[in-house]
Order: sequence, then structure tokens, then C-alpha cells
Amino acid sequence: MTESTQRLTDIIAAARGGQPVDLLVRDVRLVNVLSGEIHPANIAVKDGVVIGFEEYEAGMVVEAGGRFCVPGLIDGHIHIESSLLTPPRFAELAARHGTAAVICDPHEIANVMGGAGIEYMLAASEGLPLSVFVMMPSCVPATCMESAGAALTDADVLDFLSRYPQRILGLAEMMNYPGVLSGHDGALAKLAAAGDRVIDGHAPLLTGRDLNAYLLAGPASDHETTTVAEAREKLRKGMHLFIREGSQEHNMLELIGVLNDFNSQQTSFVSDDRLVNDLLGRGHVDDILRRAMAAGLPPLRVVQMATINSARYFRLQRRGAVAPGYRADFVLLDDLETFAIADCYLRGRRVADSDFTSAAPIPASAVRVAKLTADVLRVPVEAGHLRVIGLIPGQIITEHLLYEARVEDGSAVADPGRDLAKLAVFERHRATGRVGLGFVSGLGLARGALAGTVAHDSHNLI
Repeated sequence: MTESTQRLTDIIAAARGGQPVDLLVRDVRLVNVLSGEIHPANIAVKDGVVIGFEEYEAGMVVEAGGRFCVPGLIDGHIHIESSLLTPPRFAELAARHGTAAVICDPHEIANVMGGAGIEYMLAASEGLPLSVFVMMPSCVPATCMESAGAALTDADVLDFLSRYPQRILGLAEMMNYPGVLSGHDGALAKLAAAGDRVIDGHAPLLTGRDLNAYLLAGPASDHETTTVAEAREKLRKGMHLFIREGSQEHNMLELIGVLNDFNSQQTSFVSDDRLVNDLLGRGHVDDILRRAMAAGLPPLRVVQMATINSARYFRLQRRGAVAPGYRADFVLLDDLETFAIADCYLRGRRVADSDFTSAAPIPASAVRVAKLTADVLRVPVEAGHLRVIGLIPGQIITEHLLYEARVEDGSAVADPGRDLAKLAVFERHRATGRVGLGFVSGLGLARGALAGTVAHDSHNLI
């Protein structure tokens, strides 16, 4: 008898009551995302898999006392690097908040380190209690208008997909929608390399015939939608709508207006980016669920949008629900509508008792900057207007503004009184000394300066 056959024999025997199960969580109110109801159940677990809802002899029994039980949550689109944490530390924090799996796009580290960055993300997340699935970055570099640290081709896409078939689910957000629409060879080659794998989209404000063409090229989801009208068209045309609520981008309250009893099955909640302070202070996907229920969405629908919907879109078999044969990822709640977490389980083991360590070495610093001097910040100008980037609170899109220049000694300077700050981008990958200068409004910077290399998408020093 093979090992896999023996395992099947054991779990079948356990399901029929012939062997003890490992864990029995007794007396829960199960939020069943498959049947669309909340019903009494016990949760029996053996070898990390749910065995059944009945009473079983068990090695360990947990009395849930009528607490709600929901499936472990799934974040269908996130850039872990933006959390400012390594994958193990991110996973440990997210798991405490009920997250069982994430689908990450290592686009950020890939734009700095190329394939080596993707290898690190895979190695550092391998075998963690929280499942980290990966989508292969499609846009490295993200644009020809900025300097990135690496370039990945369709050959790289094929290579990674062939070497990591269980970890890399498909092609990550195809940001270069202009390239797709214009028939750019590089963009189309990457889409073709993905074959029949899942392909995520990135199509802000795309509509009409251009949206049709983009969909025909392969992308099947979008997380850049910002209006109900945009969301409705994308749902009508078959896209899976990722409703984003992250640290910087807040689209949920607007987009939930498009939901109804039928189309919600074609939607999922995602965070895109989640900063460490938000993870510590407010949580992860659980925070999105609280906000959605507070906005009036039915609890069962909200839970479906953070579990089974994402699992089905990404073709994750036996994930996203609590039912016989499904991986035993679940969360016990003291209260459903406030999503008050009592305890979390991954593969039938308490998160509090789980090990999130990784032996993968952290990559060395990749910051190489030249000519970082004050004189390169001068913007020579005569009296006139400046083109200014206008920030929109809670959104990733910006405005094009015109401001009268404030001129000192023949140079345009910042003007805090009008919330006008100077913006500088220093190339940081190859120490070329290249600098881009501009102005931004809406930052609220009254004095001093801010700097960092977490700067989507090429991550130069900004």
C-alpha cells in the first residue's frame, strides 16, 4: 500500500468513526459559504483536513461554546513587500487575524532584484502555516519611463511557471494594458506564456471596445476599479472584480454599491498593499470584513467574498470553505458582525502554537545612489505655471494641476502655504546619477522632507 493510499484509508476510516480524529471543535455556529446558511456543527479534523460535522472520538476536544466558525480568509491580491515585512513575519501577523492564504505578486522586489527577488519570496514563504501562493510578475520593468533594476521576459515567465507549478498560480496583474491594446510583442508573449493559467488584470478606467480587447487577451480580474459604473461594466463582461481596501487605496465603500445577490459570487475582497502599522493596529482581511459589514453588507456574503470566491477564481481545490475534505483552516469568532476573533486554526493547528520561522537568508541591500547633492534639486524657471501632481485621498489615481510657480533665485521652490511640495526621484539601482524633478500637492508636508525606496513600481529613491 502506498503512502497516499494509506492516508486515504485512514481518513476514510476516521470519517466513518473507525479511528479517532486529531481534533474536535464542538458546538460551533458554522458560517457555511457553500450552502449559504449558518448552522450548528462540530468540526472534526484529521491530518489537517476537515473530516465531518458530527460527534467523533478525538485526541483533543475544544469546546467552542456556540461561537461562530468561518473559513480561513484569503487575500486574492497583495504585494507582501509593501508591508515592510519579510514573508514569515507578514504571515505570522496576518494569520493572527484569520488569514489562511494570500496570493501575492512579488512585482516590487522583482523590479529591484529580478528573478533572484522572486526566488527569495518563494524560499522565505515555503512551508509556512499560512499558504503563500505567487503570481508571476508580468511587468518588470513596469514602464519605459522610469529606470528599474531588472527586466523579465516571456522566457522567465515560462521558466518560473514550469519550476514552481504548485506555488505560482499564473501571471500577475498585466499593468501594461496600453501594450496589450497596441499589440506590443513583449506583453503579448508573456500572456501567451501563461497558457491556461490564471491571468490577473490591471485596467483602471478601461471601458468599451478597449476593455473587450483587453479581456480577449487573457486578463480575467481587476483590482483598479474605482467607480460603480466601471465595476458594473467589468462584471457584465465577465471579469472577476477585486474590491480593494488597502492602506493607501480605499475603494470598498464606493464599489459595494454594485453588488447584488447574484453578482457577488464574481467578486472578492483584496488589500493590494497593507502596511505593518495597519496590520498591527487594525488587522488584515478581517478589517475589510468589519468595514463591509458596518456598511450594511450581509455577513454571509462578506465572508464568501473573502474565502470561497477567491479560492474558486484561483482554482484552489478544497480551500476557502469548512467542509469534509477541505483543508482545516478556520476562525472562531465571539461575534460575527464585528468579526471578534477568539482563535485561529491553520491545518487544524492553533495559530498561536504554530512556527513561522524561515531559514531563507534576507537579500543584501540593493540601494546604489550617486550624485545625491543639493544642487541637483534646483528647478530653474522663470515666472509661469508649474505642472503639479494632485493627490486624491484614498485613491491611487492622481490629478493634473497647474500652479503659479513660487520663484526664489531663479528656481521654482516648494510652497507649504499652498500645500505644494517638491518631488525628486533618484535612480537607485545602478548609481547612474539620473534624477527626475517635479511638484506634488496634497501631501500636507509643512516642513522638512520625507524619503524612501518603497516607491511603486520601480522603487527608486523618492
